Amino acid sequence: MTTTRFAPSPTGYIHVGNLRTALMNYLIARKAGGTFILRIDDTDPERSKEEYVDAIKQDMEWLGLHWDKVERQSDRLDRYAEAADKLREMGRFYEAFETPTELDLKRKKQLNMGKPPVYDRAALSLSEEEKETLRAERGNGVWRFKLDHERIEWNDGILGDISINAASVSDPVLIRGDGQVLYTIASVVDDTEMGVTDVVRGSDHVTNTATQIQIIKALGGQCPRFAHHSLLTGPQGEALSKRLGTLALRDLREQGVQPMALLSLMARLGSSDPVELRSDMAELIEGFDVARFGSAPTKFDAQDLFPLTAKHLQSLPLSEVMDAVSEVGVPADQAEPFWAMARENITTLSDLKGWWELCRDGADPLIADEDSAFIAEAMTLLPEGPFDGETWATWTQAVKEATGRKGKGLFMPLRKALTGMERGPEMATLLPLLQVIRARG
Repeated sequence: MTTTRFAPSPTGYIHVGNLRTALMNYLIARKAGGTFILRIDDTDPERSKEEYVDAIKQDMEWLGLHWDKVERQSDRLDRYAEAADKLREMGRFYEAFETPTELDLKRKKQLNMGKPPVYDRAALSLSEEEKETLRAERGNGVWRFKLDHERIEWNDGILGDISINAASVSDPVLIRGDGQVLYTIASVVDDTEMGVTDVVRGSDHVTNTATQIQIIKALGGQCPRFAHHSLLTGPQGEALSKRLGTLALRDLREQGVQPMALLSLMARLGSSDPVELRSDMAELIEGFDVARFGSAPTKFDAQDLFPLTAKHLQSLPLSEVMDAVSEVGVPADQAEPFWAMARENITTLSDLKGWWELCRDGADPLIADEDSAFIAEAMTLLPEGPFDGETWATWTQAVKEATGRKGKGLFMPLRKALTGMERGPEMATLLPLLQVIRARG
């Protein structure tokens, strides 16, 4: 069975970059009828916050990305300890004591010599006595996985055939000096024991994947299929890293972005398929193919979400937006015609407020000096209420016959006088909702 996972760290709110990873893994699992795991990567007790765990779940529920089960890495520390013991017994795990300053000096020396800045494995030559002395001086060291210096190869679902020389990579630190288990080993143990078959994540993890493949094999696990998607940039190709805080999903939600608009964009962005608004999750699932994504950095512009949001809202029946319509004060008996008028003229649901204020209170008329007499005469011809969908046509015909005006010279001054705007909804649908004008009629 296909099993995927999304493994966010609860150290902040999830943003569009996280969503890309979550969505791809979700769609793969759902298309195959498999399992999607939400795995909370909370092995860092100082930075992990329960409020962020709750926020992650809320954001995913808002988007309709429903998980089959939740796992927490903080509940599995004993499993990581067992894996670490197994690696020690195999001679693949060793303690190192260099300070950050010492490591930095080693890297600079290697670079000056034209060599790759790879950890030199000096700790492997330490005697037990030397290790005890260092522990007494510096505290516990970090634990590094000893890589086999061979080529690590796999066929990536997006990048194609990948080959990395393990000798060009430092032995990865898996456990810090304070005992904190790091992502590299925790993820391997979880993926293996939870039967994860497919892992999609950012291309910044490619080297990490190479080392994890060796750890998986050392622990006797089965390697999942890996795919590494491109990283997002800003609309001009600039790095998004400094702006991701403003692209948190809850911020986009606050701005009125609709879930299906966001999902439709993210399910195609960076692929060879055009971005198209989808009506529901089933369409997204059916049309998804991870192999259609490319490796080039992918430009993301939050402004692209708003036309998609507007288009999505236009497709919705009143029943799906009734709460928002009621919230701005529209009476139940006018909700249907109000929504029919407003949905073609809004970008987000927050725009409903302005349209209802126009209907309820009217607007300051825009009347040019040369149109003042025309408007005064036209208002005397306004039929008595109640108004309906035919009132606008009946009224403008009567005004045309009385004044001789026609076309734009007829309709535009009337629109501006009634709405204070040069453009907007069809007047036939708006006029019956204008309460001030209805009262006058």
